[in-house]
Amino acid sequence: MDRQQKIETMVHAHLKVTYIELVNESHKHSVPENSETHFKLTLVSDDFNGKSKVARHQKVYGAVSSLMQEGLHALALHTYTPEEWQQTQQSPASPNCMGGSKGA
Repeated sequence: MDRQQKIETMVHAHLKVTYIELVNESHKHSVPENSETHFKLTLVSDDFNGKSKVARHQKVYGAVSSLMQEGLHALALHTYTPEEWQQTQQSPASPNCMGGSKGA
């Protein structure tokens, strides 16, 4: 199972997922080709009702914490309740990486 599948499986195991979109954005960073180190996660869940952004992120990071020790470097989180998602229906675009050799 690749890292992307592991993230999705772990999130589904810990949260009631209404919508999930997980995008591997590693190619935008200074990492070897075919890396799985940088991801963008858009997640809609009833579990986020009444929770602050910080509490939502803590819940997601708690679900995938073991992967952070195994090479997952960055996980950009965009978390929504179903009602919030109904109004938005898209997460913000990720900025281009300017670190490492990408900024030179």
